[in-house]
Amino acid sequence: MRQIPWMPAIAEDGALRWLVVSVLRLAARLIGRESAWDRLAIRVPATVFGPGSMQPFAEYFRGPSSVPVQSIDDIVAWLQTCEYVADFEQFHERDVWQHPASFERLRRGDCEDFALWAWRKLGEIGIDAEFIVGRVVSDDSSEIDRQHAWVVYRVDGTAFLFEPAARNPSRISRRLADAMDEYVPHFAVNHRFDTNTFVGCAADSHRRSLSSGLIALD
Repeated sequence: MRQIPWMPAIAEDGALRWLVVSVLRLAARLIGRESAWDRLAIRVPATVFGPGSMQPFAEYFRGPSSVPVQSIDDIVAWLQTCEYVADFEQFHERDVWQHPASFERLRRGDCEDFALWAWRKLGEIGIDAEFIVGRVVSDDSSEIDRQHAWVVYRVDGTAFLFEPAARNPSRISRRLADAMDEYVPHFAVNHRFDTNTFVGCAADSHRRSLSSGLIALD
């Protein structure tokens, strides 16, 4: 997929999200087409990824892991032993991002917890991967602000969309080319902790502003 040229980093402050959206709207006009997956390489602070993202992404790679893996199949097999539980049910809070070590102890969490753990473990076995937050496409406009997290990894030049919390084996890992129309990415971070933001973030902010003038992650 084609990348939008790099832009200078912007300061971390309360207006950051709006600045990112403005840049993406301009970028969308410049490229002359609408593709949610077109990206802009720009410094995006971890706190912008979601309400529960409270620490630098490097922190998720610190500390020991008690789950040894040697392949993607090992990663999937362990994740299948875990239970999907919403943050409010488990922690009585709106959004909590567990450290992978905590997730290993509890074996319970929501999409960010599954995706952060899978992202770390893919890195451990040498597979290039990105942790991504955004939205799953839905015909129900009320879903527009529902935050979702997933992983994209690459093997032999082919990109795959990885849904670590999926219970249906056919939905866990698919070629990105076959799955991308079902997702609207907002922000991504790779194993070097380089960040990107996507045209999909601008598109969603525009749709949201038509109804309430607000942007939110939930």
